[in-house]
Amino acid sequence: MSPEPVVPSQGWGVLHLFFHLRRDLVGNPESAARDFAARLGAFDEREPYQVLAFSVLGQKADLGLMALGPDLAVLDAFSAEIAASPLGAGLLPAASYVSLTELSEYMPTKEDESRRLVEAEGLTEGSAEHAAALERFEERMAVYAGHRLHPRLPRTKLLSFYPMSKRRQGGDNWYTLDYDARRRMMAGHAEVGRAYRGRVLQLVTGSVGLDDWEWGITLLADDPKALKDIVYDMRFDEVSARFGEFGPFVTGLVLPPADLMRRLGVRTG
Repeated sequence: MSPEPVVPSQGWGVLHLFFHLRRDLVGNPESAARDFAARLGAFDEREPYQVLAFSVLGQKADLGLMALGPDLAVLDAFSAEIAASPLGAGLLPAASYVSLTELSEYMPTKEDESRRLVEAEGLTEGSAEHAAALERFEERMAVYAGHRLHPRLPRTKLLSFYPMSKRRQGGDNWYTLDYDARRRMMAGHAEVGRAYRGRVLQLVTGSVGLDDWEWGITLLADDPKALKDIVYDMRFDEVSARFGEFGPFVTGLVLPPADLMRRLGVRTG
């Protein structure tokens, strides 16, 4: 019997799963590796669900999976299926993270853009040019919202993940600031991120009430220096410098599942 769907009213569910691998606990490694690769392939082919597999650099874990899609029940079943698979006998959980794709509450509105067109570009409110510019703005924002809520994950070489929260201490309490102040600072924060367009894809997912931190940040890139640079540059922005609290960073090499198994020494063929 299939579980009842658990579908957010907005956004998709996102699971980050990290494992240590005990090869000695896996019976028939060749078969287990093929089975693991097939299960991930079948999940990834189930539109619109996606999964990225990666070999974790360092010793925080051996491998990781990032899975996302509209139904949390499907994601949970996938996690349970991996644990119960032949390879699952050797997969020891190292960490996990649960979040949802979301829209930023600081996105510019149609009213903001209308005012900007008048004040910065000198258009007359209500004119044909003003109306056309607003229509183009709404089209751009619809595309942006689609990317944020229903992302298509590119196959980059690297994935970096870390959780974060906004500080709530003394004079540096993010949640006691008024909305306009928070929005102003977030606009500057976004400017730093936009400087890395084409080099780093940033996926910010919300986890308030779902996990220990408030957001999960996934960075996808081909160049490890780009990952280092974007986080470094962000640290000088007021949002991070005053209000950012960061959890552990995990970075991995994104690989097709069969290649990941060979990299980890489970399958040599």
